[in-house]
Amino acid sequence: MNNGFCKDLNIRNMSEKELELRLNEIISGIKKPDFNSAKEMQERLDGKIKPTRSLGVLEDIAVQLAGIQRTAYPEIKGKAVLLMAGDHGVVKEGVSAAPQEITAQLFNSYLSGGGGINVLTNHAGADLVCTDLGISRPISPPELMANRIKNGTDNIAEGPAMTREEALRSLLTGAMVASNAIESGKNILATGEVGIGNTTPSAALITVFTGCSVEEATGSGTGLKNDALKHKHEVIKKAIKINNPNPDDPIDVLSKIGGLEIAAMAGAILEAAKQKVPTILDGIISSAAALVAAKLNPFSIEYMISSHSSEEKGELIALKHIGIEPRLFLNMRLGEGTGAALMFPMVEAALKIADEMATFETSGVSTGDF
Repeated sequence: MNNGFCKDLNIRNMSEKELELRLNEIISGIKKPDFNSAKEMQERLDGKIKPTRSLGVLEDIAVQLAGIQRTAYPEIKGKAVLLMAGDHGVVKEGVSAAPQEITAQLFNSYLSGGGGINVLTNHAGADLVCTDLGISRPISPPELMANRIKNGTDNIAEGPAMTREEALRSLLTGAMVASNAIESGKNILATGEVGIGNTTPSAALITVFTGCSVEEATGSGTGLKNDALKHKHEVIKKAIKINNPNPDDPIDVLSKIGGLEIAAMAGAILEAAKQKVPTILDGIISSAAALVAAKLNPFSIEYMISSHSSEEKGELIALKHIGIEPRLFLNMRLGEGTGAALMFPMVEAALKIADEMATFETSGVSTGDF
């Protein structure tokens, strides 16, 4: 039974106080995974015909899923990539090599099935759920804009990206999207996004939350080089200085230098964790959202499954800060949830090892100290 958001919850009409209370309900509802179930899974794996821990990451994932699902026999019933869309006012500062109208164009391509993420979700047997949090332009039909908070964030080089209330609405919209996916039968989710310019707020968030330098957190995004990349560094530094976000208040940081789609991904991660469902992370934008979720409730980290090592270098800093490492090394930086989608088969492979591989006891293979 779904114990999360109702499909008909009208977030748009809730007051800021009500939004805060609802978010706190989610945050306080996240509990640590079950240690005993995880331990039992490792014992199952240790009995297979192989050297102890010789399947590395596959064993780690199986153990993690056992703890999350509170059973030594976890299973995947349904998969979905939750793709959040939002534009960024900071694009006015020349921080992206791509024009802003591409966000809406790409969003439409996902709806028609032509995106890279469509190919990879189909390959993985997963659903793709696309949500417009803040595309700057109208899209058709109008129903697609039902969850839009605003027409893109404001320019963080001039002031806050959004109000605290808008950040809360975005967080809870993401939570609602995750809850609806879970209610439909999905018990493993992945984060995806689209939003021209979104590596800029992501790098800003990573800088503030981890204490690294702007240069360490910032990559080329859609292909900036040399002076253009240095300009991007200066814009991020200016945004942090002007907005002066409080790193001890994650929502303050998110509202001042974040993004609508980043907030929604963080909300989805938190709601999924509350409902004992893991979320696969993608690249730098997803990792920035994971940082927000981790700051709001550190237990949520134990429900995150890393995927690839993005070419956007700030991702590794964000992941290291929350204590996890990437598992796939594919030189990717597309976003959309493409790296996360590639992780679905790895997760399923981990459970197949636990369920289908023979044991020393049943196979007649000799045991030893190996």
